[in-house]
Amino acid sequence: MKAGVDVGPTNTDAALLDDAGAVLSTVKVASVPGDPVASVTAALARLAAPPPAQVAVGLHGAAAAVDGRRGLCRVAVLRVGGHEAEAVRPLFGWPDDLRRAVDAGSAIVDGGGGLDREDWTPLDRDAVARFAASVASTAQAVAITGLFSPLDGEQEQEAAEIVRAELGDLPIALSADLGTLGLLERENATVLDAALSGFATGVAERLAAALAPVTAVHVTRGDGTLMSLEHLARHPGLSLGSGPASMLRGAGVLTGLGDAVVADVGARRIRVGVLAGGFPEEAVSGARIGGVPVGLRIPELIRVARPFEPAELAEAVDRMQPGAGRLPLVVVGGGAHAVPDGLHPEHATTAGAIGAATSPVGGQYERVVRLPDRADLPAAMEAVVEQARASAVRAGADPLHVRILEAADTPLGYLPGPFVRLRARAAGPPARL
Repeated sequence: MKAGVDVGPTNTDAALLDDAGAVLSTVKVASVPGDPVASVTAALARLAAPPPAQVAVGLHGAAAAVDGRRGLCRVAVLRVGGHEAEAVRPLFGWPDDLRRAVDAGSAIVDGGGGLDREDWTPLDRDAVARFAASVASTAQAVAITGLFSPLDGEQEQEAAEIVRAELGDLPIALSADLGTLGLLERENATVLDAALSGFATGVAERLAAALAPVTAVHVTRGDGTLMSLEHLARHPGLSLGSGPASMLRGAGVLTGLGDAVVADVGARRIRVGVLAGGFPEEAVSGARIGGVPVGLRIPELIRVARPFEPAELAEAVDRMQPGAGRLPLVVVGGGAHAVPDGLHPEHATTAGAIGAATSPVGGQYERVVRLPDRADLPAAMEAVVEQARASAVRAGADPLHVRILEAADTPLGYLPGPFVRLRARAAGPPARL
């Protein structure tokens, strides 16, 4: 058997499923304020079943930590890019209270500086070392972003080695691991990744102690897949947006639909999103966490406050419809009875837990490459595909059953020269060990 647990601010839902995905039982318990691990163990205890072989947990705690400005590490922010990267400083546009909670100092150092390797300037190693020494008394984590790391993340790795030599074993987040293109959004996501490192490490250790070794434990991430506890500790920012993602996945599982508009009706708000091909439709632009624009893959959502006007909800549903073709509306969540329209599947009140339990472990990889000859595209794409497979395995997927969900190439006409953005997504069932 396998279980899914969805930890919300008010209630924690849990669902027990057999290996074929049939729902055996569900429960809803009050969440333990400020303690997601205690909420998980309380919900699993109420299922009154032998320990399941696998548990997938939707924490929501990372987003709550950012929104509440609590439990965050102070982050030293290093940007590699020289004068080309100085137009907008790190942490620009952050809400003042969040910046005060996170900022341990920032610097921009020389390095990179061109689209071709022959145009690059070497990393200013001395400047990196001086910056690391200057934040030694304040930094609890470090975020490193290279202007051209989507092309090559080598200088981020080089800077990380220098920082580690100066500061020891502090958490270091690298923007190349996130893979998105926009500098500020990528840097913001990297800073949040570093800021959440203390929260994630504590939760991962407590979950492992509470549930392992009997149970293999995974946590949800914002693209509708899972990752291991070890991967959570390395990249906690990937869990941002995971609550809506699990809800969308659960709505699809309960109805058998791969494509639908989904309304998640809670006590204080309704979130409307789209399920496309069995996974959440991602926010193309404008994704924000805690008031900060981020380059993270999280679901595209429209929020409607409760109590709601039916016309306002209908407008939100219409806005999420993909063009002329109408997708069915699926209504889930604890307040689903308040919306008479649409499909109301059985177990809709615990859709998030069911979505977590049935999600695969995922991995993604993205790079910008120069391709003077389009005949070289298959080989370049195959390298990206293999990196996506490896990313899924590192996140906890069974290496024998990883499959490619997407492999896409996009020419970048706004860059001088034949540059192409390559992206691949992979997923597979959780490894049982």
